[in-house]
Amino acid sequence: MTVLCLVERDGDGLADASLRALTLARELAESCGEDLAAVLSGPQDSVPGQVLADYGAADAYVIESERLPASGYAPAAWARALAELASVVSATAVAAAGTDRGSEVMAHLGAITGQPMAANCAAVRRISPATFQLVRHRWAGSLLEDAVLEASPALLTVAVDAVAAAPAAVPAAAAARVVTLRPELSEADLHVCATESAERSAGVSLATARVVVGGGRGVGGPDGFGALEELAGLLGAAVGVSRVVTSQGWRPHKQQVGQTGTRISPELYLACGISGAIQHMAGCLSAKHIVAVNTDPDAPIISHADYAVIGDLNQVIPALVAALRSRSAPP
Repeated sequence: MTVLCLVERDGDGLADASLRALTLARELAESCGEDLAAVLSGPQDSVPGQVLADYGAADAYVIESERLPASGYAPAAWARALAELASVVSATAVAAAGTDRGSEVMAHLGAITGQPMAANCAAVRRISPATFQLVRHRWAGSLLEDAVLEASPALLTVAVDAVAAAPAAVPAAAAARVVTLRPELSEADLHVCATESAERSAGVSLATARVVVGGGRGVGGPDGFGALEELAGLLGAAVGVSRVVTSQGWRPHKQQVGQTGTRISPELYLACGISGAIQHMAGCLSAKHIVAVNTDPDAPIISHADYAVIGDLNQVIPALVAALRSRSAPP
């Protein structure tokens, strides 16, 4: 019996959300006396086997097919591979991070297997061979739902900010065993097959960045992001935006922070000219520290911020950039 966990890569490592999903999947497997195995795509020679082993995965199954790009995203194909593997290893549960990709793949897997899928789980406990007690995030994490899932295998996504990533208590003696997984794919499985562009894969990932510089309506327009980009470069940060910014076409949707964008959990979130609507706060409340720069002292984000600067970001940000440059300048 095995618990499977789909993991996503982030550069040479693993996405933070996937490490969180692995943590929950390992706890479930350990509570049932079962094995944990990871499933991922991409080149075999770059599989972080030791990291996977440290998080409890004895095996790492790598999806390979000459019909798939060496790197990229094929949701139905990944789901097909998971369905085949789940049958082979007698999987009792299949988990994935509740990211855009994880949620889509698990939805495909539900369609293939005919099993229900429980999204945004914060805790899972098996109470019988095919019955699971769940705690789920609902309404963007504003409430918790107790639920029962009856399925075999159980299909789960893990709320990206609900579980702290934690390696196993006992260090792994060896790296996870890497096994090639070659699924039988049909044309329907390949209708969506995307290759990640160099531009998209370069730079700091918004989902895993330790510092995020955010901009909202108060930035004023597309040209107003120049100073934020400069600040982000000095801090080694990613740039995030509110929904109104993407709705206006000032910045691409991939930079949106919020319930319908990316959920972030950085060490520092510097929110500039962002009012802090519920939808946006749902995506950034897991930040360890929030610093808000806003002209409105009554903006909703101020009540969530650890620190607030009440002022014009067009004055505050250039001053901050100048201070950072002076500190890094040679004597």
